[in-house]
Amino acid sequence: MDGVGMSIGARIKELRVKHNQSLQGLADALGASKAHIWEIERGGSKNPSMDLLKKLADHFSVTVSYLVGETPPAEDEGAMVLYRDLKELS
Repeated sequence: MDGVGMSIGARIKELRVKHNQSLQGLADALGASKAHIWEIERGGSKNPSMDLLKKLADHFSVTVSYLVGETPPAEDEGAMVLYRDLKELS
């Protein structure tokens, strides 16, 4: 998939599957409930909290912008590291 037109839930599921992670494994890693992650993935919860989006983005090494459909995924991990470092500069 290229991510175009995908929902937040579909992107999260795609990333979770790509990383061979179970719903429970992802929920445990984020400190969230399995039911909540499942609800987001299936589209029942369309607006996860910013805190959860940040945790998901960090966990999968993507940007929050990618998760919400504003930007394509970064193919170069080095570019992602640089982007995150730049965001933290004052």
